[in-house]
Amino acid sequence: MKTAVHFGAGNIGRGFVAHFLHESGYEVVFADVNQELIGALQAQPSYQVLEVGEGAQDHVVDGYRALNSVTQEDEVIAAIAAAEVVTTAVGARILPYVAPVIAKGLNARDANAPKLTVIACENAIGGTDILAAEVRKHSPAHNAVFANCAIDRIVPEQHGGLDVTIESFFEWVVDRTPFHGETPDLFGVTWVDDLEPFIERKLFTVNTAHAAAAYHGHDRGWVSIREALATPELQAEVRAVLGETKQLLMEKFGFTDEQQQTYIEKTLKRISNPDLPDTCERVGRGPLRKLSRHERFIGPAAELVERGHTAWDLLNAMGAALRFDVPGDAESVELQALLASDAPAAEIAETITGLEPGHPLLPSVTEVVQLRLDR
Repeated sequence: MKTAVHFGAGNIGRGFVAHFLHESGYEVVFADVNQELIGALQAQPSYQVLEVGEGAQDHVVDGYRALNSVTQEDEVIAAIAAAEVVTTAVGARILPYVAPVIAKGLNARDANAPKLTVIACENAIGGTDILAAEVRKHSPAHNAVFANCAIDRIVPEQHGGLDVTIESFFEWVVDRTPFHGETPDLFGVTWVDDLEPFIERKLFTVNTAHAAAAYHGHDRGWVSIREALATPELQAEVRAVLGETKQLLMEKFGFTDEQQQTYIEKTLKRISNPDLPDTCERVGRGPLRKLSRHERFIGPAAELVERGHTAWDLLNAMGAALRFDVPGDAESVELQALLASDAPAAEIAETITGLEPGHPLLPSVTEVVQLRLDR
């Protein structure tokens, strides 16, 4: 049987990536540092993926192995050395930590073995490029093919156990160009020659809408995303944000007004799905990452301003994100500490967003930060 090593046994890892690898006929080898999770997978021979939404089906994932990538590193290396595919779903910031063991696995591969397919399934632009650069610090990696991808599937907050509840809609788009015409057999993948339109359309529509609803909703005291979006005023604010990103996506990639509006309506329906209850607090976690230079607010706002447009609704959503004060979220605590410091608004704006000095968006962002400081 073919083998796929997957780093990250969390909800996306189990419910999306590993499920699709299993459907593709691979024996999935989970690698994770969470011993409680690895222990549960080792003790349980299967788990279920429970879909909700249109055309929902339940699936069983079995026949897998689970390894602790710290205490069982040698076994992970051996699995990579024999595998056809390596995937990740660990979060972009964790990729540098999984790269060394992937490099060791590549160095241990037989010289005559086919090239290893490596795909980082992260919610980040160029996630596989990030991973490849880190792997190449430890290995030439000539025996690997690194392919970027875009993934889109909503996984709500779970309530324990290995089973994963997940929406029935999914999109897994992978760049075919590194394979030179010989792509691996992967269930559910759409292979494309130009990945950028799909990545940015998803990031600047689905992720932007979800985050805008979360921050505006939390700001108004709503608990769930669905309840927040049921409020006409708040839905209007989210739609205004998506109107701005729609303008950018149409100009940049040639999507028609009808195409993008259809995508927007589908997105709002998905994140309002009553079968996928999600909270504003959970979706809003990690505000510093979500407010960074190429992410869901500042990324499109910067490009809009560069093109001569305004981005007031994106900046309004950023203002709500600056008020996201959740003691249980490390990035929220860090953000609020920065805002409570004696640093001037312009310095805080640059620190949070990573905007270059002199960028035309920076004065407006500084105004948003100053408004937050004056509260």
